[in-house]
Amino acid sequence: MTQQFAATDIGPPHYFERMPQICQDNYFKWEYHERLKPGVYMHHGPAGDVYTVRVGSPRLLSIESLRWFAELADKYCDGHFRFTTRSSIEFLTPNKDNVDKIIEEVEEYGFPVGGTGNSLKTLLHTQGWVHCHSAATDASGTTKVVMDELYDYFKRDDLPAQLKISMACCLNMCGAVHCSDISFVGIHRTLPRVIDEEVANSCEIPNLVASCPVGAIRPNPRKKSVTINEEKCMYCGNCFSVCPALPIANPDDDGIAIFVGGKVSNTRKGPSFSKLVVPYVPNEPPRWPTLVKTIKMLVEVWVENARPGERYGEWVERIGWEKFFEITGLEFTDKHIDDFTFSVKTFRTTSNFKFTDAVETM
Repeated sequence: MTQQFAATDIGPPHYFERMPQICQDNYFKWEYHERLKPGVYMHHGPAGDVYTVRVGSPRLLSIESLRWFAELADKYCDGHFRFTTRSSIEFLTPNKDNVDKIIEEVEEYGFPVGGTGNSLKTLLHTQGWVHCHSAATDASGTTKVVMDELYDYFKRDDLPAQLKISMACCLNMCGAVHCSDISFVGIHRTLPRVIDEEVANSCEIPNLVASCPVGAIRPNPRKKSVTINEEKCMYCGNCFSVCPALPIANPDDDGIAIFVGGKVSNTRKGPSFSKLVVPYVPNEPPRWPTLVKTIKMLVEVWVENARPGERYGEWVERIGWEKFFEITGLEFTDKHIDDFTFSVKTFRTTSNFKFTDAVETM
């Protein structure tokens, strides 16, 4: 395409004029791009080149950091920088000489440059104990300690493929954990505690009943409260969102589950959901050693065994889940077997089986 959009054309006009001038001049005329080194892209168009420096972000940023980013953009990028969908920060400049200056300043400030090509992307996470009322674990804390251990994978681009890791602090999943290569999710394991007196005095029972996605809550007219069907409850904590008289947090039983194999892209095969591999890891703040050790192991076995271009789920499908559990040393339990009512399509329906040394044969 060679058409150039003006601010009033289909374009979209609401942000066209906010783009760097070099991007406006090259709009719909880009010819190619190159990855110059980890964290740095060059996009070429007839009006000239634009250089992008990608910087990792903790996602929860102070106003001081945001102001510093804006000052850096004013200094080197004509005031332009942007956030990616995974909350990385990208500085855009038409001047190649500014690239190393930007890298030097952001790394001196404490932010890493990388996350492009076949690398670990910036970790997505939800709010956790900082803001979320239904969190089963912390988000920024767990993400911080995992990224500390995997820091080098963000700054290099020689992995088998891109690696996306996400985190959600409860089953409501306002993160992208269902479609990431590796993800970990905060889980509750005990029923919400029904405080009958407070339910009667402070909660709207019809709304409370309707809030349950699996229909586990029913009115209890005798107590002007509700009852919970334990067999149906999936411990999501959604009821607590509409009625604080049903607290679900439990410091002894709350923890984290780990999933692998999801992706959004259509490359080679369609998008896929991640699947459970570790049903429970205990909450161990402030450094969560068991979680960090497990995530690092999952990354390392993929880096060592995957073929070039092979995403995590594609690698597992090639070798088979039997082999995956064997080489990772993870325990296979009844928690890995999907519920027939809700997940019929995920069951293996053939007699084919990839036998491994970990499976007894007769």
